[in-house]
Amino acid sequence: MNAHASTARTEPSQPVHIGDHLREWRQRRRMSQLDLAGEAEISARHLSFVETGRAAPSREMVLRLAERLDVPLRERNVLLVAAGFAPAFPQRSLEDPALKSARQAIDLVLRAHEPNPALAYDRHWNLVTANRMVAPLLQGVPERLLGQPFNVLRLAFHPEGLAPRTVNLAEWCAHLLERLHRQCEATADPELVKLYHDLKSYPIPARSGPLSSDNVAIPFKLRHDGGILSFFSTTMVFGTPVDITLSELALETFFPADERTAAWLKQTAANMA
Repeated sequence: MNAHASTARTEPSQPVHIGDHLREWRQRRRMSQLDLAGEAEISARHLSFVETGRAAPSREMVLRLAERLDVPLRERNVLLVAAGFAPAFPQRSLEDPALKSARQAIDLVLRAHEPNPALAYDRHWNLVTANRMVAPLLQGVPERLLGQPFNVLRLAFHPEGLAPRTVNLAEWCAHLLERLHRQCEATADPELVKLYHDLKSYPIPARSGPLSSDNVAIPFKLRHDGGILSFFSTTMVFGTPVDITLSELALETFFPADERTAAWLKQTAANMA
């Protein structure tokens, strides 16, 4: 199945009632009514009645079905409202006192990761915060591309952003597109779908061939200071969030993939001290 056709499925007409919502999510997860009923420990007949509007689910059933379908917290609120219930999951700013400990944890991880770069971004890949080692990598990028909201993926693909300096542009951008495509499939977020199609319109070359068997992960290779910096990355999320903002936040941490990059990071950090 090609990526375009698959992602296009995430833009259906808007569901009308709770049954439509549940059916859409069940089909997106490629589950039959029997599969979902078994997971949720209800009868397939009752689930069928809920989907067709012949039965109204309880609040507890909506939440149970949403959990089994791995529906994002934001969309679980949509399901609850469609069923006539109040939303269950709050959405606060990271500056809210209730999220103070979470914000402190984010800042701690970013600072502790120095001298390596690390950043945090929201569900649409807009930058939330970053440690001081990210800025040196963005030298030469036009200021207008770094304004808020600063979209991390657009910067990677933009011909005036990092794309001209990315040595393995085809492999790196293909990797990012695959990640974004999986997000589109999992969340059905229309903004992510739009971002996916926007990024595909950039003039990114196709992969020239399979990756070398020597690679353990797709590196991010960036021309900088007359040399090449090479990184691999890991992504972290909050493990058990009940707040929408936290559930949609990701921390991307970069590590040096070779000795030259490690030495450059240490020297750059020392110069910034």
